Amino acid sequence: MTDIFPTDTSSARRLLVVAASLAGDLPPPLNEAGRAIAKANSFKGEAGQVVLMPEGAGVDAIIGLGNSADAFALGDAAKQLPEGDWLLEGELGEIDPTLAMVAFGAGAYQFSRYKKPSRAAARLAPVDGADAAEAERIVRSIWLARDLVNTPAGDMDPDGLQAAAEMLARDYDAEVRTTIGDDLLKEGYGMLHAVGRAAHSAPRLIELEWGNPDHPRLAIIGKGVTFDSGGLDIKPASGMRIMKKDMGGAANAMALARLIMDAGLPVRLHLLVAAAENAISAGAFRPGDILASRLGLTVEIDNTDAEGRLVLGDALARAVEDAPDLILDFATLTGAARVALGPELAPYYTDDEKLADALNAGAAKVADPLWRMPLWDGYDSQLDGTISDLKNTGDGPLAGSITAALFLRRFTGGRRWCHFDIFAWNPKDRPGRPAGGEMLGSRAAWEALKTLYGK
Repeated sequence: MTDIFPTDTSSARRLLVVAASLAGDLPPPLNEAGRAIAKANSFKGEAGQVVLMPEGAGVDAIIGLGNSADAFALGDAAKQLPEGDWLLEGELGEIDPTLAMVAFGAGAYQFSRYKKPSRAAARLAPVDGADAAEAERIVRSIWLARDLVNTPAGDMDPDGLQAAAEMLARDYDAEVRTTIGDDLLKEGYGMLHAVGRAAHSAPRLIELEWGNPDHPRLAIIGKGVTFDSGGLDIKPASGMRIMKKDMGGAANAMALARLIMDAGLPVRLHLLVAAAENAISAGAFRPGDILASRLGLTVEIDNTDAEGRLVLGDALARAVEDAPDLILDFATLTGAARVALGPELAPYYTDDEKLADALNAGAAKVADPLWRMPLWDGYDSQLDGTISDLKNTGDGPLAGSITAALFLRRFTGGRRWCHFDIFAWNPKDRPGRPAGGEMLGSRAAWEALKTLYGK
């Protein structure tokens, strides 16, 4: 596998970073000829602004950092700069050098499964003061999450998601077991089975285990709805167009698992991916159906498009059985979360203050923004059923992300837990964050886990 960050810098060209405050008096090693070229190109040090330099200018290119400490100012450099290797020079100021490498590598991503890229991305040599190994593992995990989300459901159905999990397990000598199709009913996973039973590719619970059994047990759960038609409560065409991304929670959970295994975090990892396609056929589950869950609770279906919480509920119940020290779940769960916070900001829910503090600190450190939302007990009774233990939606559209989180809480057994209601998708290109699938919230979670488990 080609290194993202080459260590041989003998042929690397020189890239000078320049804060906006220095744009009026550009620093060396840029010489007078280079300063004249920068002026002629209206270089003002704006974030991500690149000017290529001819031979004899002192450097080969300059890039602006803007006025903030946002490392993602470097995020588009890999595609703006000519192919080849580059060596960063100049002062990064408050920008963490490891994060600068991550931003560059994230911007180098190209989804090439179906169309060959027009050019290779530029590569960045390790930056002084950076943890290059950490930067590479994060970038490769970002690329993994994006590849999984970007792959259409025709090639990333539950079978495909299982294959991806098995490949991840082989890379890190982990164990995988999978419960498929009607075996889910035998094992009590009635909700997961119902959501996926109408699809050609059978629903399944994919479980990966890795690490020393004597270490704290960490459960990471991903919603793996590989395509969401909405079921019999069918989505409109506009709402269905990008529903290949409805397994974005699973993609983020798998990317986080990769980080944990690659770094050797001292935990006993239990990754659970609840994989199903919410399809429509004669066997589709219906509004008004009562489903039996792994936990033993019965659930009445108000809306078949509120299916993600069903597959997660069964996976949560399974995780709790092994008494984990911590549970994290990731899901593209509600449109309400997007209305509240948009596509760039990931809401999360937890009652654990220490965990919330670690997540907030991690989010700020790695520029992976999160926003804590309330598990408001006043809404919990909305989930109470009349002919079942509970129903799968609250009373109407208000507070939809909160009531979804409260539904999930019913399956956590009082364990330490956090739920991420993510989008896992960039609607448009941003520096280092190209349009399409995205690793969202799980980089912040990785920083928190390093704090909590001493890596």
